[in-house]
Amino acid sequence: MSSMYKGYRFPREIIAHCVWLYHRFTLSFREVELLMAAREIAVWYETIRTWRTRFGPGYARRLRRRALRPGDK
Repeated sequence: MSSMYKGYRFPREIIAHCVWLYHRFTLSFREVELLMAAREIAVWYETIRTWRTRFGPGYARRLRRRALRPGDK
């Protein structure tokens, strides 16, 4: 899986966290940018948009699969 992230400026953990934030909490790209700035990580919202396009479908699929179904306890 790390070969997917090869060639990007930021480490896999930061990319994964940004994409996860976007999909898990339905934030805007600028809101994710502000959250990362609070952690002193300077990343532009357009970069987050690019990551979401590249890596987002996999994260969204895993989040949907883990979501609670009606009748779950």
